[in-house]
Amino acid sequence: MSVLYQKVSGILEWIDKNGDSRIKDYWLMDSPWPVVIILTAYLYFVLNAGPKFMKYRSPLKIDRIVMVYNVVQVLCSAYLVKEAFRLVWLQGDYKSFNCIEIDYSDTDKSRNILSAVWVYFFSKVLDLLDTIFFVLRKKQNQVTFLHIYHHSMVLMFGWSIIKFYPGGQIILFGTINAFVHVVMYSYYFLTILKPEYKKAWWKKHLTQLQLIQFVITGLHGCTALLATDCSYPKFILALAMPQDMFMFILFWDFYKKTYKQPKNKLT
Repeated sequence: MSVLYQKVSGILEWIDKNGDSRIKDYWLMDSPWPVVIILTAYLYFVLNAGPKFMKYRSPLKIDRIVMVYNVVQVLCSAYLVKEAFRLVWLQGDYKSFNCIEIDYSDTDKSRNILSAVWVYFFSKVLDLLDTIFFVLRKKQNQVTFLHIYHHSMVLMFGWSIIKFYPGGQIILFGTINAFVHVVMYSYYFLTILKPEYKKAWWKKHLTQLQLIQFVITGLHGCTALLATDCSYPKFILALAMPQDMFMFILFWDFYKKTYKQPKNKLT
């Protein structure tokens, strides 16, 4: 036990020493433990405690809570898109589209970027409520491997990158992902107001939009890996690329099963 304690202490000390000191004072960013605890509690609830709790109960009527949650997500995501364009894309002070380096200067702009990056991370914490609402509304069929894996990996991967390299190349993914969430949570809000929208013809385009997201970020990652005069760490891109491809495969599989197979059965 003492050996394990020493190893864990050594890892925590290394994280504290090598992490970006500017992000340390932001909530949940000082240590990995809060996020690990949140994720562990999330997985335990949605896979074990929650389904057991709801087994003999009727679905909770929490539509109004979910509506407020959806509005908060839309506003948060819209804010992130606005900040990305205001602080990065409309500034044009990066080397190239394939090289968006981290601004380590102590300026208002760099601090604003840091704050926006943290807001994006925190939105991933809020995303966990999606699954919790599914469980409480007894929609366990929507608690899929894709859903849980996506939320879990984005949260942990997001914390790790932001802890050490807040900003830079990840801003492109954050911008596109935030835009997708504006559309997605707007749709979720509408389906509560008008349940018939759950079968709307354009519903499948939401998944198509998510697939396009992974294609764009994947292509950007490939071209960024080839950039020779960019200081952004290549190993992060090398780690992110397989994850991006895996998420595309999972979403494509979901798309085929949801929107392709019914048509095939009719022919």
